[in-house]
Amino acid sequence: MEWNAETLQFLSQCFLHTLSPNPEPRRRAESSLSEAADRPNYGLAVLRLVAEPSVDEQIRQCAAVNFKNHLRVRWATEVSREPNAVTLAPIPDPEKEQIKALIVPLMLSATPRIQSQLSETLSLIGKHDFPKKWPSLLPELVSSLRTASQSSDYVSISGILGTANSIFKKFRYQYKTNDLLLDLKYCLDNFAAPLLEIFLKTATLIDSVVNSGGPAVAATLRPLIESQRLCCRIFYSLNFQELPEFFEDHMKEWMSEFKKYLTTRYPALEEGSGDGLAVVDDLRSAVCENISLYIEKNEEEFQGYLNDFALAVWSLLGTASASSGRDQLTINAIKFLTTVSTSVHHALFAADDVISQICQGIVIPNVRLRDEDEELFEMNYVEFIRRDMEGSDLDTRRRTACELLKGIATNYKEKVTAIVSVQIQNMLGSCATNPAANWKDKDCAIYLVVSLATKKAGGTSVSTDLVNVENFYGSVIVPELKSQDVNGFPMLKAGALKFFTMFRNQISKPIAIALVPDVARFLVSESNVVHSYAANCIEKLLLVREEGGIARYTSSDISPFLPVLMSNLFNALKFPESEENQYVMKCIMRVLGVADITREVAGPCILELTNVLAEVCKNPKNPVFNHYLFEAVAVLVRRACEKDASLISAFEGSLFPCLQTILVNDVTEFFPYAFQLLAQLVELNRPPIPPSYMQIFELLLSPDSWRKTANVPALVRLLQAFLQKAPHELNREGRLSQVLGIFERLVSSHTTDEQGFYVLNTVIENLGYEVITPYVGHIWATLFGRLQKNRTIKFVKSFLIFMSLFLVKHGSTNLMDSINAVQANIFLVILEQFWIPNLKLITGAIELKLTSVASTRLLCESPALLDPTSAKQWGKLLDSIVTLLSRPEQDRVEVELEVPDIGETMVYAATYVPLQNAGKKEEDPLKEIKDPKEFLVASLANLSARSPGRYPQIISENLDSANQAALLQLCGTYNLRIV
Repeated sequence: MEWNAETLQFLSQCFLHTLSPNPEPRRRAESSLSEAADRPNYGLAVLRLVAEPSVDEQIRQCAAVNFKNHLRVRWATEVSREPNAVTLAPIPDPEKEQIKALIVPLMLSATPRIQSQLSETLSLIGKHDFPKKWPSLLPELVSSLRTASQSSDYVSISGILGTANSIFKKFRYQYKTNDLLLDLKYCLDNFAAPLLEIFLKTATLIDSVVNSGGPAVAATLRPLIESQRLCCRIFYSLNFQELPEFFEDHMKEWMSEFKKYLTTRYPALEEGSGDGLAVVDDLRSAVCENISLYIEKNEEEFQGYLNDFALAVWSLLGTASASSGRDQLTINAIKFLTTVSTSVHHALFAADDVISQICQGIVIPNVRLRDEDEELFEMNYVEFIRRDMEGSDLDTRRRTACELLKGIATNYKEKVTAIVSVQIQNMLGSCATNPAANWKDKDCAIYLVVSLATKKAGGTSVSTDLVNVENFYGSVIVPELKSQDVNGFPMLKAGALKFFTMFRNQISKPIAIALVPDVARFLVSESNVVHSYAANCIEKLLLVREEGGIARYTSSDISPFLPVLMSNLFNALKFPESEENQYVMKCIMRVLGVADITREVAGPCILELTNVLAEVCKNPKNPVFNHYLFEAVAVLVRRACEKDASLISAFEGSLFPCLQTILVNDVTEFFPYAFQLLAQLVELNRPPIPPSYMQIFELLLSPDSWRKTANVPALVRLLQAFLQKAPHELNREGRLSQVLGIFERLVSSHTTDEQGFYVLNTVIENLGYEVITPYVGHIWATLFGRLQKNRTIKFVKSFLIFMSLFLVKHGSTNLMDSINAVQANIFLVILEQFWIPNLKLITGAIELKLTSVASTRLLCESPALLDPTSAKQWGKLLDSIVTLLSRPEQDRVEVELEVPDIGETMVYAATYVPLQNAGKKEEDPLKEIKDPKEFLVASLANLSARSPGRYPQIISENLDSANQAALLQLCGTYNLRIV
């Protein structure tokens, strides 16, 4: 795309029309730009448009955004292996060099909004090219910074510092490697001194402006303060990996200014209108992060400054934490004190009065509910739960304040416990005197107990020294949950439910189960948070295990109130904004997995679930809710049919319309779930399969159904179900060749080859040899072709399992003859190159049994191996069998270093999730053989008895000493001898 007047006109018109409120011109413009983006120099032309002063500012800004997005996907393109994926044309290298030459000066001269977009774009380029492919960038930024500094051009200075901040951020997040440290050294050598220079110059200007006074102080101060914040963020990035020598040498200059920003007030900004206070607080917050980094990583060098900073932060918290709008500063300040409390300087917190002041002055005020918390509780229940229940509240005042107490308790546990316990009792007493006015005190007390509880390693149990759990539960929690008004004081009810959930393991079964019907009442609370917490409480309670792994709560415990519980759960899904409440649906799934599912329970439940399913099919939005919905359907079908097989037809009548809607309306998100449910229904049927399923079987055999990789595991599962339940149908209308065509397609790709073997194994297991004989040669040719072209350890293991299954189902003679029919005497080559060396890699109880028994039969039945000329192969095969059976898995299995197929893996993970409750039961093809070790020794004893003296010599020559000892031990165990 050449840069000329026509190009300028074309691009200007396109970007103008993308801003149109009318969809038609907007779509045309977007389509034109999309086509133009494939042409060389498109990005360069858009950048020149951004630089064109004669073009309207709005169009240029739109072009800057387009330029950023264009570079995001085309600067460093990744080739997808998804079959139908579209690969975007990358930006040619000459165009890249021109863009890099133009972007820095253009960014510095641009208006603030365009500058912001270009700064982000520059960071995107820097992520891939800086510093090795863009050595001129840092010198150019440093030169521009010095030029801007001389003229005190703080618009440009902020642009340069913002860009530097973006490209240096990688030093915070990447692992320390030699390459990263070399890049860091390069940046320090070029930028550390100019950074300190502009930081100190700006500090002097700030002091001068503050001292001069005058009406324009706020306007002058603002860009200076913002510039210092950016300097602080760059300081953080450059110091993150380790303390650089330059910063250690100049620590005093940096720390003096840091302390000043924590202790100095700037009334002109802080007390004026607008967001002046937030601008100053952002700088202070950045300083807190820097000193937290130093106390954490450079404790020894920083200790001389620690006391002054601790005092400064403490004083700052006194005012900042009292204000509702200063969250980030408060959080970072508390984090600094938390870091100090767990360091070697924890003695700063040793005095009782200090801990008491922290508790009363910092912790309690920040844990108490604020107006913002109540608003979030009412207006955005999903976000409230995410923060409060799911532990993503690490950056909230409440959680950070509690972490400070935990930090101090690391060294002063008894003092903290004593002081906090008194505070908790005081707050409970305050609430008791006037519950309506002081309910927040009780909430605060419950929150402290829950948040300061410590988890026991390796489990879900928690403990606390602050209160006696059962006493607190009985006196504080039970009265709240016994309240008849399920809508009164909802935040307090949520806190009580959270306590019950948290301490569910500590509360004895009789006491807990007595309260579950009351918890079930809260499922119909109008508060989304409350009925979500009630559902979560019941769901977690049903997961509690006694020592030994036995479930504490069983069907008999919930039977008395099961109808009310299920009714309330389904009613909870009818509240506004809870139509797709994942906590409620997860609880439904869990209850159905525990309860006694009678016909009276199953009927209403499947009706409710299919109603919900019909609704979400219209617009699937919440993947977590949808997953639990399908799990609930699967567990209901499985457990109901286990009890009463006649219910299958009723389930088919309810589910088929929904499954048909999914398939006919192309609800692709639900295809894997639909296929898994269909597989479950097929498996639950007794032959003959009803005709309605055969239509699905025909759909299943169509190649189009298999085009989307994400559908493959569920389709294979369904195909296996059909092959097992209706194997005779394969002999009709060429269906077997269609199934084997599916196998061939799957096994050709390393992302689906395992699924291909599942299909093949099911065919071999369920069809007679006379049926598959015409196809066997083609099967081996397909597998040998893949072995030659692109074999992986995973493929070879699957191949070995398949050959073993073939042998136990159809005999060693058929196995060897059919393989040798492809190429004369190829079987012994396969045995030496693949079977013997990889047998030890097999994992899984059924797979281990199958392959060891098949190998033993080969050893003792195969004329080719029993021939004296094959003695060495015989011995090596036995050596592998003994390794497989005698050594633990970790000693014999190598980790496969296989590069994942990113394109397919991402799609697969995003859309296919197996349903645990519709899972396929592992079938043992060798049920008659209980112990593969005994089978090996007995077979060898029988074989050696026919040729005494022959096999001990082969064993001593070919088995390693450890395996000879293991074989001898096995013979002793089963009282058998190899003679």
